[in-house]
Amino acid sequence: MVNANTTNSSQTKPNLVPILIIASLFFIFGFVTWINGALIPFMKTINELTSAQSLLVASASYISFVVMALPASYILAKMGYKKGMSLGLFIMGFGALIFIPAAEARTYWMFLTGIFIQGAGMTLLQTASNPYITILGPIESAAKRISIMGICNKIAGALGSLIFGSILLSGIDEIQKKLSIVSSAEKATLLNTMADSVVVPYITMAIVLFVLGLLILKAPLPDVEAEPIEEAKEGETTKTSIFQFPHLWLGVLTLFMYVGVEVIAGDTIIAYGIALGFPAADAKFFTTFTLLAMVATYALGAFLIPKYITQALALRVSAVLGIILSFCIVFSTGFTSVLLVAGLGIANALVWPAIWPLALKGLGKFTKTAAALLIMAISGGAVIPPLYGKYVDITKADLIAQGVNEVNATASASTKGYWILLPCYIVILYYAIAGHKVGLKKN
Repeated sequence: MVNANTTNSSQTKPNLVPILIIASLFFIFGFVTWINGALIPFMKTINELTSAQSLLVASASYISFVVMALPASYILAKMGYKKGMSLGLFIMGFGALIFIPAAEARTYWMFLTGIFIQGAGMTLLQTASNPYITILGPIESAAKRISIMGICNKIAGALGSLIFGSILLSGIDEIQKKLSIVSSAEKATLLNTMADSVVVPYITMAIVLFVLGLLILKAPLPDVEAEPIEEAKEGETTKTSIFQFPHLWLGVLTLFMYVGVEVIAGDTIIAYGIALGFPAADAKFFTTFTLLAMVATYALGAFLIPKYITQALALRVSAVLGIILSFCIVFSTGFTSVLLVAGLGIANALVWPAIWPLALKGLGKFTKTAAALLIMAISGGAVIPPLYGKYVDITKADLIAQGVNEVNATASASTKGYWILLPCYIVILYYAIAGHKVGLKKN
């Protein structure tokens, strides 16, 4: 094994080839992750679901990070980063193939199974690639490297959202109108035809993932290890357990909250636009707005960190902006409100790259386990968005009971649901100000 910090003392920049390879992996799971924004209204229609039920698409994807994170850490310890990344791609490819029988049966739990399996593969990829890129160079510039990875991730997400939005949401407005007037047999035919539209794109995805899994085995990725924990001075005790790092556990909570708000910003915005009355042909672009806002901010972060601002300062600014935007969203309407949701991309972009190096600081030999815990925090994307959906369903029912028509009740409830963002950004702000220092020695 090569100590990353030792390696970089003899070269001014980390190896470009490994960075490009890891960037390609961030591109892959960005593409797969952010098609959920199109899948949610698609699944809601073909399976006739409520808002909360449709957001189980996000839950199935992100809950796998809880189930698989610690096993992924064990796999990486046995196989190493490179073979672990390759295995993750193979698992994702298998998950894509599940969509074929799921479409034939038009069975929601089968779709969710495929999404969960893809999430399991992404867990392995994330558990390997995030700490790898973090320690592939000086820790002070880790947020810069992760920001570059984020650009690849979100550009891929924007492409995925547009491509799958065009495929899956084509003609959905007309189909939804027909569903209320046709017979049960005609409805089943319409929905079955719509469900079949996922087959070709997911077969293509599976092939690409299997090929990349083979290629990554031949990729020139060096072995790296985190900087070791400083030797204890005489009279001091050294760290013997992962539970002795409170700044890590607070980082896990913060990342849980962050992923929740990131998924809400990217995955609910298309359904939100449709709820406000925008046609699906227009709303399919809304996730791209969020992701492009993130890309622009990632690029700014890569330029500013660490030369002009610290990782902690970037996190503080992001949290404050998120709090401001949360208030603005719930007190606005129409396209302005949609743009404010997309603006959350600016608030969210630098949170992930800032939390990782702050949470992993000083972990040494515990880095792989800590990375697994941080990956488990991605389950925030499984928990918080369905809470948004449940809040929308309850508020909508209350408004209808008060005499508000269904269209206005849906729009109003969907807007008010964004109140759930506020406590999440408050937690992020605490970590940015004080949480990342808890338990660490002052220099």
